[in-house]
Amino acid sequence: MIEIRAPEPRDEAAWRQLWTDYLRFYESSVPEEVYRTTWSRLLADGDRYRPRGLLAFSGERLVGLVHFLLHSHAWRVEDVTYLQDLYADPDMRGMGVGRRLIEAVYAEADALDAPNVYWLTESDNHTGRRLYDRIGTLTKFIRYQRPPRA
Repeated sequence: MIEIRAPEPRDEAAWRQLWTDYLRFYESSVPEEVYRTTWSRLLADGDRYRPRGLLAFSGERLVGLVHFLLHSHAWRVEDVTYLQDLYADPDMRGMGVGRRLIEAVYAEADALDAPNVYWLTESDNHTGRRLYDRIGTLTKFIRYQRPPRA
């Protein structure tokens, strides 16, 4: 049985380890200040546009996480939801953790009147894309970003 819920202060160590695993999957890392700031934002209340998170548990064990945020949009009156990070423990892949987390974000977005949910993934994330192809719609957009400043 998978339980999805908002993070609580007691979850920090388990969240930190799972998010580290996620970052490592994408061959990335963040400084300690980002861990502290992100955790603080996930627990904060009151700011509609703060990053939000949900955690997936199997019993007492954290097995998945999702981070998402709302933002305004020039083409819409209502806000939209960006699903920024999604990760399931590799031992739990194929057991519905990712699907449950995405569906929980869909429900949160609906409740916040920001029903358009979108996310990005690497083109070679074949495992993730098998799920995304079932639960989302692939768009034609290609992402660009500013190069690092010198």
